[in-house]
Amino acid sequence: MKPLHVVILAAGQGSRMKSSLPKVLHRIAGKPMLHHVMDTARQLGAERIHGVIGHGADQVREITSAEDVQWALQEQQLGTGHAVAQALPNLPDNASVLILYGDVPLTRRETLEELVSRVSDQSIGLLTVTLDNPDGYGRILRDNQGKVTAIVEQKDATDQQKTITEVNTGILAVSAGHLKAWLPQLSNANAQGEYYLTDIIAMAAEQGIAVEVAQPETEYEVQGVNNRLQLAGLERWYQQQQANRLMTEGATLADPARIDVRGELIIGQDVLIDINAVFEGKVTLETGVSVGPNCLLRNCHIGGDTHIEANSVIDGARVGRNAQIGPFARLRPGTALADHTKVGNFVETKKAVVGEGSKINHLSYVGDATLGRNVNVGAGTITCNYDGVNKHQTRMGDGVFVGSNTSLVAPVSLADNVTIGAGSTITRDVENGELAVARGKQRNIADWQRPTRKD
Repeated sequence: MKPLHVVILAAGQGSRMKSSLPKVLHRIAGKPMLHHVMDTARQLGAERIHGVIGHGADQVREITSAEDVQWALQEQQLGTGHAVAQALPNLPDNASVLILYGDVPLTRRETLEELVSRVSDQSIGLLTVTLDNPDGYGRILRDNQGKVTAIVEQKDATDQQKTITEVNTGILAVSAGHLKAWLPQLSNANAQGEYYLTDIIAMAAEQGIAVEVAQPETEYEVQGVNNRLQLAGLERWYQQQQANRLMTEGATLADPARIDVRGELIIGQDVLIDINAVFEGKVTLETGVSVGPNCLLRNCHIGGDTHIEANSVIDGARVGRNAQIGPFARLRPGTALADHTKVGNFVETKKAVVGEGSKINHLSYVGDATLGRNVNVGAGTITCNYDGVNKHQTRMGDGVFVGSNTSLVAPVSLADNVTIGAGSTITRDVENGELAVARGKQRNIADWQRPTRKD
């Protein structure tokens, strides 16, 4: 089998995006369009990816740095044929070459596998699509036997040719040997004054090389992005596919049109996801998890039967089974909650390891801390973990009870079954079973006269 090399054309300016950002770096599902295309190329087992860049080349290189990508610079945009020619010196003679586009992000791997399978020394693969409205696309010309003979761009097409509904997607697969023979023969004698890659189809037909056609399941697979309206349209289509997958796998979505998956979402059965939930990075929801409205989950693992209330943010955390989170909770990276734990409303945790059955109910900050089993942290409690230079640890044993409005000044350790009186500032370790109270003595002053406003 010939090695597969993928050439991705990503040099265009994208002026209709009205943006200083190169078009191929605009995002769908939280990921640059170019990265979608590159990830698909990797799924195909590409030996090398060749990115042809031009406008914003430095930005593209910086954001898309990868060992398997080799860059080629197209300083002048003289057409798709000219663009592919910039990568030509880097293509091995024995390779199969798949040509993709950085602004056509959602072509399925299965579609491209079928296309690449059509390539041989006597054939090339061409991806076409049939549209109800083909306006603006190059038309596929066939002879009386139905064989593809050429592609004509709309600006060069006759009125009769413009009635053809089978159009060119621009995506094709061809042997490197054929590509190296045909590209130098391209001419720019056309309405655009450009070197069209599509002209190699006619060259193939003239030499008796078969043009084998494949088509995608849906036209969305081959839709490109030229403006933000089209970007939004592809985003919605992508998210609908994600919603359909989740419901097929056993999730109930309160509204399939109001969920955003911007990464990999893995679910068990009987998962419930309310409206406006956003999932970023790799997220796992085990069986029976429920996610309330307006939640953001990023790179986290949620144990079975855990309930996440509305407006909570879980980022880089691992949560055990039968936990309760929120509403308005924030779990920051390094948080690990054991089974049957609770992190309530307006609680923030960071690098906090919380033991089974422990509760941080409301209005608290717990950072750089380890909590044992069945700990109860009262409202308004904070771990003072930062001295202005370094972070320090707070440790609580099993059965600790921390009264409301307590400051635990780290480094500090509370042994098993310690009780902390409300309103305390704890600066020293507390031993097993002790009660610690650290607050100023209360004074009640009789006959107190409140100040009055001066005229």
